Amino acid sequence: MLTGLMQDRPLLISSLIEHAVSCHPQGEIVSRTSEGPIHRCTYGDIHRRAKQLAKALTALGIQPGERVGTLAWNGYRHLELYYGVSGMGAVLHTINPRLFPEQIAYIVNHAADRFLFVDLSFVPLVEKLVDTLPTVHGVVVMTDRAHMPDSAIPGLLCYEDLLGAHDSDYQWPQFDERTASSLCYTSGTTGNPKGVLYSHRSSVLHSWAACAVDGLAVGAGETALLVVPMFHVNAWGMPYAGAMCGAKLVLPGPALDGQSVYQLMRDERVTLALGVPTVWLMLLQYVDTAGVLPREELCLRRVVIGGSSAPRAMSERFANGFGAFVVHAWGMTEMSPLGTVCNLLPKHDGLPLQQRLAVHEKQGRAVYGVDMKIVDDDGVSLPRDGKAAGHLLVRGPWITSGYYRGEGGEILDADGFFDTGDVATIDADAYMQITDRSKDVVKSGGEWISSIAIENAAIGHPAVAEAAVIGTPHAKWQERPLLIVVRKAGHELSRESMLQFLGGRVANWWLPDDVVFVEELPHTATGKLHKLKLREMFSQYRLPTSA
Repeated sequence: MLTGLMQDRPLLISSLIEHAVSCHPQGEIVSRTSEGPIHRCTYGDIHRRAKQLAKALTALGIQPGERVGTLAWNGYRHLELYYGVSGMGAVLHTINPRLFPEQIAYIVNHAADRFLFVDLSFVPLVEKLVDTLPTVHGVVVMTDRAHMPDSAIPGLLCYEDLLGAHDSDYQWPQFDERTASSLCYTSGTTGNPKGVLYSHRSSVLHSWAACAVDGLAVGAGETALLVVPMFHVNAWGMPYAGAMCGAKLVLPGPALDGQSVYQLMRDERVTLALGVPTVWLMLLQYVDTAGVLPREELCLRRVVIGGSSAPRAMSERFANGFGAFVVHAWGMTEMSPLGTVCNLLPKHDGLPLQQRLAVHEKQGRAVYGVDMKIVDDDGVSLPRDGKAAGHLLVRGPWITSGYYRGEGGEILDADGFFDTGDVATIDADAYMQITDRSKDVVKSGGEWISSIAIENAAIGHPAVAEAAVIGTPHAKWQERPLLIVVRKAGHELSRESMLQFLGGRVANWWLPDDVVFVEELPHTATGKLHKLKLREMFSQYRLPTSA
């Protein structure tokens, strides 16, 4: 075989920030900080401070391959960690602070994080957990000396003090591009959370897909508002894609309410915004009540919606009220996450809005790098006719080959495909649309809620004979859990006492919005709960919390 005469340079995350400082050093990063004020810096500043951070981590004894955890909002210091930690050869472990505290402790210990970097608002959480985290050698608060909190955490360190003790005279090490770069955990909907370990190579390739025109089309001319959290699958890869193309990044910090998001959109002239439907619902509610005029006041051109399906009415609102095009995207933690993007084809040009919205409802077409197929229960491929629905399988260079530390065992089929757990159709134009989920999870505001976990907790009540949880439509959160309970004979049990019992046993935001009592639950022939029948039984039910 004749080998091409091309140079072989490793695809490393450090090369992204080096490119940024070389080609667009004045590209702007705008952050709303935990301390309050708006902070402005450039890719050049991020480059310099990430090198200071790498030296500080080295001085702390962090070795290549060791994990550095973060509990942080979207902000410039978090972005510095993205480059400083991975760039030096360590692994950035972004932790979802919305998980139940016991789950957070589990994944910190499972990852064996050496240090935790935390925003001010998460210091109380870490105080409660630190004694259960034996691998953590130190905690760094991501603030300056003036805002350091009083805390019982031993040896608490100040981020700005750490950086201030080092200069930026640092050379990024060169190593194999398949080296681990970052670690994200799933939400633990079918047991304990599982770790997905990304590589430098996978992250750089994923960034190219995000920047591609038929991907997210991110470019130097965009001002991108990252409402998707940086603890969610690396903020859909945008911190890397931004450096690759020079886009201005706007990071909202902890303020994700409609008014705060709208103000950032207006003041920073945002052209591209990315987030889950719940955030956009809060934005639309603010617009409805505040009397603002988004078409006149904003520069918004595109809104990327992922995490859960974008309601058709939402796409229509953005089109009519904002003059913005909704880009429906789909992916998973196991996919880095980009799998499909719902961009329109030339054949759709000139179609009436309602016909275009029908296309928008689909999850979209696979980006280059993602192979996708649907199969029946026997693994036989199904036709791409938009009608046949099957198990959705994927493979590609930024899709996991296995979970961290071997959790879950072998997860790929003989051809290297990963089963997403979704059921979908694919049409003749390669548009994929998810029609169901093979796992009975509830998706609330872009976050997964485990029905099994709630059921198991409920059954622990002495008055409960059997329990089932199904997702029920909600005006704000898309879906919320409904708990359906069979009381034990001779026992009394109220809605309030059931919810009180669950409090502390599941995360607060997992608590069911309502409890309904029935005489019996439907079962399949094999004795399993018949969730489909339950959903049919309660198809007309409306939650009291859904306005």
